[in-house]
Amino acid sequence: MRRGIVIIPTYNEAENIEKIVNAALQQSNELEVLVIDDSSPDNTAQIVEKLIVANPKIHLIKRSGKLGLGTAYIAGFKYMLAHGYDYCFEMDADFSHNPNDLPRFIELIDNYDLVIGSRYCQGVSVINWPMKRLILSFFACWYARKVTGCPVRDLTAGFKCYTKNALSSINLEKLKSDGYGFQIEIDFMIWRKGFKIKEIPIIFIERRVGTSKMSKNIITEAFLLVLRLRIQRIFGLI
Repeated sequence: MRRGIVIIPTYNEAENIEKIVNAALQQSNELEVLVIDDSSPDNTAQIVEKLIVANPKIHLIKRSGKLGLGTAYIAGFKYMLAHGYDYCFEMDADFSHNPNDLPRFIELIDNYDLVIGSRYCQGVSVINWPMKRLILSFFACWYARKVTGCPVRDLTAGFKCYTKNALSSINLEKLKSDGYGFQIEIDFMIWRKGFKIKEIPIIFIERRVGTSKMSKNIITEAFLLVLRLRIQRIFGLI
């Protein structure tokens, strides 16, 4: 049987973590969960450790501090490749990504190398965002698509499924971006290598509890990254 793993980065997600882990595992017998916690002061990691005692399908990487989303996913990808999983997911801990959508990705992953849960492939599918943030996100994706040439409509999406073949083809050590920038960069790399990408519509719902991790630094980094990718593509460096 195929094996997949859902990678969930966390920082102060004690209110959500047990619910999201259990909800993910209920979607398929193929799935396991890997939580990557950045030393959450609210004891997120301790909650996961208690869950691990009762369920060998739950795994945990504890990191020394708040090291960022991009490096968390890279750690997760390395874990996935080292432990022989066939595919892996990116998914947020706060239920903005609906775990009930996981089977839809799994049905497609035999035919594609990257399946993206898209907020913008069929209009706009976002709930509970203020208009300012929605406009920023929509035009950030438009800008990234136009500048890089990558045809993905939701380049900043964080709900995705990758095959081991796609991830093993990338030099993960070269991915230095965080947040939005990380999502853009890895999609771009996979597209440039000729892998098959599929976007499927999802409904993104703003987090139920806790606080958003968005910042001006993440937005600025993504803007500059897109320009860098364009320049590297023009000069044949990617």
